[in-house]
Amino acid sequence: METSSAFLFFTFTVMLCLALPSSAADGSGYSNGASDEAPMEKAEKEALYSAIRGFVGDWWNGSDLYPDPCGWTAIQGVSCDLFNGQWYVTSLNIGPVHDNSLDCAAKPLFTSHLFDLRHLKSLSFYNCFVSPDQTLPSDTYWDALSGSLESIEFRSNPGLVGGIPSSFGSLLNLRSLVILENGLKGTLPENLGNIPGLQRLVLAGNRFTGPIPSTFGRLSELLILDMSRNYLAGQLPASIGDLASLLKLDLSNNLLQGKLPSELGKLRNLTLMDLRNNNFSGGLTQSLQEMESLEELALSGNPVNGELNILEWQNLKSLAVLDLSRMGLRGEIPETFPQLKKIRYLGLSNNSLSGVLPPDLETLPNLSALYVNGNNLTGEMKFSAGFYSRMGRRLGAWDNPSLCYNADELGPTGNFPCRVRPCGDEKLEEEEKEMTVGHISRGKRLGGDGDVGGNSYLLPPLGFPSNGVSGFQCCNFCVDVLLLAIVLNYFL
Repeated sequence: METSSAFLFFTFTVMLCLALPSSAADGSGYSNGASDEAPMEKAEKEALYSAIRGFVGDWWNGSDLYPDPCGWTAIQGVSCDLFNGQWYVTSLNIGPVHDNSLDCAAKPLFTSHLFDLRHLKSLSFYNCFVSPDQTLPSDTYWDALSGSLESIEFRSNPGLVGGIPSSFGSLLNLRSLVILENGLKGTLPENLGNIPGLQRLVLAGNRFTGPIPSTFGRLSELLILDMSRNYLAGQLPASIGDLASLLKLDLSNNLLQGKLPSELGKLRNLTLMDLRNNNFSGGLTQSLQEMESLEELALSGNPVNGELNILEWQNLKSLAVLDLSRMGLRGEIPETFPQLKKIRYLGLSNNSLSGVLPPDLETLPNLSALYVNGNNLTGEMKFSAGFYSRMGRRLGAWDNPSLCYNADELGPTGNFPCRVRPCGDEKLEEEEKEMTVGHISRGKRLGGDGDVGGNSYLLPPLGFPSNGVSGFQCCNFCVDVLLLAIVLNYFL
């Protein structure tokens, strides 16, 4: 009996030990309500609280935090790490990112206490500075964080004005600089090119002016460069070709001009290049054909002019999106285009292209949008009924007065190309010429002229409603608007 009792006692003891958490077993963790965990340095805590009050208002005092901002009830948007046995703030995110995030006051302020957080690695502000005429702190403050800061983000702060502090170029540990959709203006600091490990530079949606500094070519580790939607002017510097690691280049919607530099061909890792809506001219540069990793190339809205056939397009085997609309390009559609087997969107609208529409385009297995409207193409469209059915409204061939389709092959219920006359119908040919000369198509007025228009790729054209004219099957406006909601935006 005694042996049985001893065995039961031993078994119970073993099970109890196994059930205890390791922190209780080794004496670490919380015990009797008192914390044995690492504390936050008093000066660090005071600096954090004062900095937060500057952004959200004096009403905030952190009284509900236990035992400190890095304890059980941490602040949403604040992250910490241990240094020499004490907690220090490493990340601070201000703005309504989450439901329980720290919302900014009507007039948020930068206080000097922010720059006392000497272990701060990441600083982010989202939709915080809304009231007008608020500026970033001066250069001397940012120097205090030069040894720690790795990421700065200012997103959607329309009230944030002034320029980029030149001391940002002294933040040598910076990996990501995102200044997106704010009210900042002025020229870009040349010393941003001195940040050796910068991998992401996003300055889109501001009011920056002047040239792109040639010093940016020193950013050898840069992966993403997005300076779209500004007022940048001048020529694209040749040093852009030195960004050997670059994956994404977006300079669309600026005032850049001059010839496309041949150095672009050195960007062998680039998958996306968007230069839409600038003032580039002087023809296409042949070096583009060397960018074999390109998946998306958008040059529309530039008066480039010159021949389309100057490039060996078949070299760009990875292309999925090609937008060359509104560029003044001449010549015939290259016979090598059908070799671009990954192409999904092909936009050649509103140029001066001539010749026939290559029937082999039908063989492209992934093609889901083709726009050749607004050119001088001639002859018969020799596509099958299945191709017309597959493309639907995403086939734009109108405003080519000498282009026609074979209505007999499609039958009475076929998917006729929008605003293209049947072959042999001279009356409709004259009507089309009058419409081309006397009117601007509704599709162009609404941004549906077959190019990507600055918003999203693969946009179907907002064409004419059905007008009852034989030989026209034009797009229904309401259906096209619904299609915008499900349009494929694969890359951005």
